[in-house]
Amino acid sequence: MKNDLVIIHKGEPRASTWILKDGFGVGKDHRYVIRTIEKYKTDFEEFGVITTERQQPNGKEGGRPVQAILLNEGQAMFLGTLFRNTREVIDFKKKLVKEFARMKAELTRLAAQSQNAQWLETRKAGKEVRVLATDSIKDFVDYAKKQGSTKADMYYANISKMENSALFLLEQTYPNLRNVLNINQLSTIKCADQIVIKALQDGMAADMPYKDIYKLAKARIESFADVIGKTLIPAAQVQITDKITDLGEKE
Repeated sequence: MKNDLVIIHKGEPRASTWILKDGFGVGKDHRYVIRTIEKYKTDFEEFGVITTERQQPNGKEGGRPVQAILLNEGQAMFLGTLFRNTREVIDFKKKLVKEFARMKAELTRLAAQSQNAQWLETRKAGKEVRVLATDSIKDFVDYAKKQGSTKADMYYANISKMENSALFLLEQTYPNLRNVLNINQLSTIKCADQIVIKALQDGMAADMPYKDIYKLAKARIESFADVIGKTLIPAAQVQITDKITDLGEKE
């Protein structure tokens, strides 16, 4: 589970009771929040279907999952009316309202972006270069295996992670980053793919050790990143890929 106040669940902004319990001043007693929702279930259902999900508490891997309720905006605001106000709770409620508004605005922006002809053309061009990069990585993987590598297949993921880490400031993991990049970011990652292609080809042509070829590609990408600069991919942006038509490969 992520620590973000408002997330996107099946294309709709939602807030988890596991996060809300702290903001509404309940502290560790998550069960009290659940019991409150169950007590006023009919009232909550006036704002939509109540959605539950088993989540890892506090975003930690492993451990025992908790049964949380994901509330839409109306449900979350109604829940807030059932708890006593303190200065801290009031501040949290203001933050919650702003986060729902921000997430809805981001959904609107990305929905419009996915229909923008220039964005679609840029995305298409990037995918074409990505196919070429994948072909080059395949050749490199075969090359590494011939040199004795037993984990060469990991380079498919590792090279993508290396590019993304060098070029973007990521607030969280992502299912398909390129589907939510803006036009400038798409152009940047396309250039990075081209740099990787050239580095792999140069290294293999020079019969370099496969580990040194990867280092060469990484060094060139980092030099490119030094010139172009990193851009932020906020959590709100990467969480909403389920709202956008799937355009292909996981990247």
